[in-house]
Amino acid sequence: MIALGAVLASGAALAQPPQYPVGYGPNPKLPEPEKNLIPTVNVAPVDVWKGDEKPVAPAGFTVTAYARNLDHPRWLYVLPNGDVLVAETNAPPKPEDSKGIKGKIMQMQMKKAGAVTPSANRITLLRDVDANGAAKTRTVFLKNLNSPFGMTLVGKDFYVANSDAVMRFAYEEGKTAITTAGVKVMSLPAGPLNHHWTKNIIASPDGKFLYMTVGSNSNVAENGIDKEEGRAAIWELERATGKSRLFATGLRNPNGMAWEPKAKALWTVVNERDELGNDLVPDYLTSVKDGGFYGWPYSWYGPNVDARVKETRPDLVSKAIVPDYALGAHTAALGLAFYEGSAFPASYHGGAFIGMHGSWNRKPHSGYKVVYVPFADGKPAGPPQDFLTGFLDKDDKANGRPVGVAVAKDGALLVADDVGNTIWRVAPAGK
Repeated sequence: MIALGAVLASGAALAQPPQYPVGYGPNPKLPEPEKNLIPTVNVAPVDVWKGDEKPVAPAGFTVTAYARNLDHPRWLYVLPNGDVLVAETNAPPKPEDSKGIKGKIMQMQMKKAGAVTPSANRITLLRDVDANGAAKTRTVFLKNLNSPFGMTLVGKDFYVANSDAVMRFAYEEGKTAITTAGVKVMSLPAGPLNHHWTKNIIASPDGKFLYMTVGSNSNVAENGIDKEEGRAAIWELERATGKSRLFATGLRNPNGMAWEPKAKALWTVVNERDELGNDLVPDYLTSVKDGGFYGWPYSWYGPNVDARVKETRPDLVSKAIVPDYALGAHTAALGLAFYEGSAFPASYHGGAFIGMHGSWNRKPHSGYKVVYVPFADGKPAGPPQDFLTGFLDKDDKANGRPVGVAVAKDGALLVADDVGNTIWRVAPAGK
């Protein structure tokens, strides 16, 4: 009987639900909104990596600089032949976004965070890996773009999501540069007010469709709902006909997109709204449903109405989809990549790596790391695991800020660091 009791007690212990950090997971605990006369501003000042300094990976992994001295590298794309493309980019001119006292304060804080530099407007190609884990060659693949961000290849058509349009270029495998002019295949919402300027792009697995992210033009439509036409959304474009439509809406600022390898559903990470307190509203990872509405600006995390929005839409709030998985408030989750390589241990296979750019309006800071979310049967299946940390030093200064993540052809994880101007490569020790 004692042995049986011990077994039952052991089974009960094993059955305990996983413990998630506050603001994370499939059922996050959400506090009441805070109303502050002066919003929290807590930017981590830049103090870039020196000498051999680098981020920290879990035991059993090594971190190397795959490429240094880049110009604000934000996004990554791995071509079928293993070449790695890096979008060296920053915001385009958007004069209306810095108007007023709030706009000027934001401009000053972003400068402090290392986010205000002229855009290089180019895509750089990195090829091969040397014995030290660095790229052997580096060439300019495309130049004279307009704040490029997302990239995708379908057959011999290479697509770039500029801040204002989707461009198509002719691609030849093995070439280190594209010198022919591109063709605009679709305009994207932009203009002198272009608050969330980054536009990502991904192709459907069969190549018939393209999907583009477009962030909102404000925090909570304070510039007027008319300024949000076509924004806070993911668009779908049919390649054969050029017809486009809104695929999903109410997504304040979607960035990373990826196809979950088991269920083959489209997933995205989204930056949620600010100025409701340190622990609201969680950024999130979610599957994207065709025709789905995710709340912005009228509600957050499903049916929680945002009282700051002047126009009310109870009809939309009633059908707002609750995201699949919270990623913590103000973490600025941007990069997303499912691991389908073979180099990492089996515990990482099929899960999601997420690049968190880091907070500027929370005390204490949040984000500033790459996390791993395990998946099972097409859904998140456990608490997030810190995978690449150390971007904030002991004095809360930012040595770097992770953005895009991608799995290299050899199975290593690549991380774009737009403040450290480096692409980091994380691989199992000895590989």
